[in-house]
Amino acid sequence: MTRLNSGLNLTATQALTEVETLLESFSHFGVELGLERIERLLNALGNPQQQVPILHVAGSNGKGSVCAYLSAVLAEAGYRVGRYTSPHLISWCERICLNQPANQPANQPPNQPEIPAVELLALLRQVVVAIDPEQSSPTQFEVITAAAWLYFAQQQVDLAVVEVGLGGRLDATNVCEQPLVSIITSLSREHWQRLGSTLAEISREKAGILKPNRPAVIAPQPPDATAVLQQRLAMLNCPADWVQPALDLGDGWAKFEDLTYRLPLLGEHQLINSALAIRALELLQAQGWKISPTQMAAGIAKTQWPGRMQWFTWQHQRLLIDGAHNPAGAAMLRRYCDTNQLAEPIHWIIGLIGTKDHAEILQALLRPGDWLYLVPVPEHIPADLAELTAIAGSTCPQLAACKRYAELEDGLRAAFQNLKLSGGGTAVLCGSLYLIGHFFKTQQLRAQP
Repeated sequence: MTRLNSGLNLTATQALTEVETLLESFSHFGVELGLERIERLLNALGNPQQQVPILHVAGSNGKGSVCAYLSAVLAEAGYRVGRYTSPHLISWCERICLNQPANQPANQPPNQPEIPAVELLALLRQVVVAIDPEQSSPTQFEVITAAAWLYFAQQQVDLAVVEVGLGGRLDATNVCEQPLVSIITSLSREHWQRLGSTLAEISREKAGILKPNRPAVIAPQPPDATAVLQQRLAMLNCPADWVQPALDLGDGWAKFEDLTYRLPLLGEHQLINSALAIRALELLQAQGWKISPTQMAAGIAKTQWPGRMQWFTWQHQRLLIDGAHNPAGAAMLRRYCDTNQLAEPIHWIIGLIGTKDHAEILQALLRPGDWLYLVPVPEHIPADLAELTAIAGSTCPQLAACKRYAELEDGLRAAFQNLKLSGGGTAVLCGSLYLIGHFFKTQQLRAQP
């Protein structure tokens, strides 16, 4: 497949604006699960997905971290690695990345492997041309997913690490019959409006990425999810590794089997996420891929995954930032606050979108004496702030305060002012990855390691 020459005399900013406009034109088709449209589109593009060996990652929490570990290690081992994840924080370009081999000079600045905006625009235009106007239109996610497959094929990557967008069975990424390894991270009740009202139903959708006779790596799961996955694994004759968390050695170090490594990402859930990545890499070794223990440890240590449980400085003040977009993620964030004995009370600056389990998220986070600052999440389905105030009041009546703000920065300023006046505590911004992305945009910041 020949690589498309963009022929565009555009700056990166101009190209990105056009990318956003083009993709926005598909947003009104909404989220519609199913493989017929993406398969038809990829066929019109020459089936680039058939040219790319993949590691496929599904789950409720930890997918992005696992993808980040895998791509960092494989690049450290000298492979040319595509990575496709969602959602993005600031730019659509973040979703499609090319991790260059560690022993070769990269074409882009360090730690910024995302596709250049001009190249993404050229790919999207190629995808749009391939759409059959006589058939139902692909969704926005299907269009960007097709662009990712096309990019990886054109770039002749050695392999790609691909994160499921929603569910698994009918997700637009689920178009490869022979994944190198399928990985399922921790499962919890999420996206129940589309995937099913019970954990068992949701697990069946996630299990849809499993393929006959192909190896799988799976995190510890609740009993209902375990039963569903075991049934599916047996039906497909999938050899499965059920992975236990790595051992926490303290001071940011961990050990999984015989490998000792530094964990750069925060939170005890990274013990299982890093262990899943290591076991998947070991399965690649068994398939002939050359990855040494030294390269595994070095790659993990270099891993970055912005916007997830990271410390930042906002106007010379320390701020903990995390997506915490579902109840399980919120519980992980609260556990991090408690186990690391962060200064109390916690001042929570929270923005939630309308489709989330608001009561369960707030219940996981809030404790008596905490302060709550509710803010909107711009450009996404809004949660009613008055309704969230009522939920918070019933969930944790002993809050020190619960107030609503029209803008994120108003909430941040109020939080730090009250933190100072009350004599201490910790400020935490969380509730939605879209909120974190909005924060980065407005502050003109990029996530730091």
